[in-house]
Amino acid sequence: MLNRYRALPAAAAMLAALAGTAVAVPAQASAVAPVTVTFAATEDVFVSQAEPAKSFATATWLSVCGTECGSAAAGQRVGLTRFKVTGIPEDAEDVKVTLDVVSARTTDTTVSARPVTGSWTEAATTWNTRPGFAAAAVASHTGFTAGTTAKLDVSDAVTGDGTYAFALTGADATATVLMSSRETGNRGPKLTVTYTEGGGKQTDGPLPFVLPGTAALRGSAKKVFAHYFTPYPVSLDNQAPASDYYARNYLKPDGESGKHAAYGGLLRDRPLGRDPIAGDYALADFKTEVRQAVAAGLDGFTVDILSITSAHWTRVQNLIKAAEAVDPGFKIVLMPDTNGLASVDSAAFATAMAKLAASKSVYRLADNRLVVAPFKAEGRSAAWWADWMRTMETQHGIKVALVPCFLDFNKYRDAFASISYGFSNWGNRNPAANSALGGNIDRAHDMGKIWMQPVSIQDERPNQGVFDEAGNTENLRATWKGAIDGKADWVQLTTWNDYSENTQFAPSRNAGWTYLDINAYYLTCHKLGCPKITNDAAYLTHRVQPVAAQPTFAQTKLMKLRGGSTAARDTVEVLTMLTAAAKVSVTIGGTAQSYDAPAGVSARTFPLRTGTASATVTRGTATAAKVVSPYPVTATPNVQDLHYRAASSER
Repeated sequence: MLNRYRALPAAAAMLAALAGTAVAVPAQASAVAPVTVTFAATEDVFVSQAEPAKSFATATWLSVCGTECGSAAAGQRVGLTRFKVTGIPEDAEDVKVTLDVVSARTTDTTVSARPVTGSWTEAATTWNTRPGFAAAAVASHTGFTAGTTAKLDVSDAVTGDGTYAFALTGADATATVLMSSRETGNRGPKLTVTYTEGGGKQTDGPLPFVLPGTAALRGSAKKVFAHYFTPYPVSLDNQAPASDYYARNYLKPDGESGKHAAYGGLLRDRPLGRDPIAGDYALADFKTEVRQAVAAGLDGFTVDILSITSAHWTRVQNLIKAAEAVDPGFKIVLMPDTNGLASVDSAAFATAMAKLAASKSVYRLADNRLVVAPFKAEGRSAAWWADWMRTMETQHGIKVALVPCFLDFNKYRDAFASISYGFSNWGNRNPAANSALGGNIDRAHDMGKIWMQPVSIQDERPNQGVFDEAGNTENLRATWKGAIDGKADWVQLTTWNDYSENTQFAPSRNAGWTYLDINAYYLTCHKLGCPKITNDAAYLTHRVQPVAAQPTFAQTKLMKLRGGSTAARDTVEVLTMLTAAAKVSVTIGGTAQSYDAPAGVSARTFPLRTGTASATVTRGTATAAKVVSPYPVTATPNVQDLHYRAASSER
């Protein structure tokens, strides 16, 4: 129940941002008054363990009590209530849902709300026929005063229009007595939904299809996370993008006192810039990134935890705070990095993870197990992880669902099988290595584990002197094909923002939103089935130099093709998503060519030439889409730059 994919900057503003000019995300023109709607319970009843065959369907109260209620050995009482929610817009924002109950007595007791997982009816339900319900409570309330309303925040359990049932449980020996819907005065349970109106249904936005609403996407059991790398937030010093830390020290070959000169500077790309902002800029920037990820259809971030004491630790905590503030339904998966945490002992590590786990934005399974997906899990032995998981449970009361992310899955899978909920690997970044991904998924499923498939764009590492050949968007499409065809349970986009390895999906200087826009199509295919193309779009990808071009800067360390990679190539790719067949005219370095593109999704490559590149989609005399790359190609680059640029006709 959050807003659909929003067209943030206009196309002209986006091109300015790609050229280095700061563009702020436009604010709403005026404040929107919140809307509140209330739904009375359609059915409610309580059941009693002491009278297991008795129906209380005519009672005017709901009694909730623990197992030793009234000093009985088996005296538990559970309330059940059901609501039908209708009329909530899919693009509603700032949604809060409370389960409201009126107390008939004053008691210092606690009542918890748990989603019901089984079927039941008010008239027929007894203790013996009661439905199942979730082990984890979504909300609790302590202290009840006769005649007053208590509100339990069940926002996490309500995702949009639909029918919702909750079990009301207690642990106290004293009964909590609540009004039922049969009590006079309309004082039975109610569900109150408060929200602000969103931007309305998308009909002509930056995507060539209508991205399903957040509720529909999150309703899928298939999850898509993006790997968040804390060294590269939106801003490192809250300065203007032309002179901030990225510009001064990471993008310039002589930045940071020349420590990156050998490879022409640390980075080739950076996050979209912004002007300085007042207040806690770091937290504000994390909120921006959460909003970007939500808008792109993602379920959450897998956050790389490099430290439990440094600035990286602070950033992890701020990212979680940002998710809490923007959208608690956007989940943060804890991904401790065994490279950075190699010297941290098990007890200290457990204490740190338990601290993070207190947030409702940190991802847990339906059975309340905390999901922990360590990067390079084999950096610690399976026995070490098993011992740490016992510490988490015995010392902190937290059961862990371990989803190790391996560098070498097939070598370590058997050793970790008994302690793992699922498996993942970091994966490769070239089409040749991603041509047959189903084997790992099948092996994980055969072992009774879920699989988190890595999906990637590209990988070029100046400081390591190595690159993969992504083949324009071929690697992105190949990894998504592997995830979809192999029926991967989860997907990890590798990465959201590791600019030192040039693997980023995040909106950036060199690609804007293009990779996220393309990704949104495949994400929807994976979760809900491929959407209908509703408007025409064309995407251009290319490098700004031939692979073999020599830099004019005195660069002593050049990137070489990774062993086993797809062969290096110099190509411009036109990726089209079309409502119907059309003619595509392509101009690269002054040379014009054309071809007939089919309806749906298709890609065509052409030789890279110096100069500029553009593509125009036409039907008859009408132009359906046009994209002009703002990135000129040169045969004499200042530094070696093998990062693929991307541009869209829709932004």
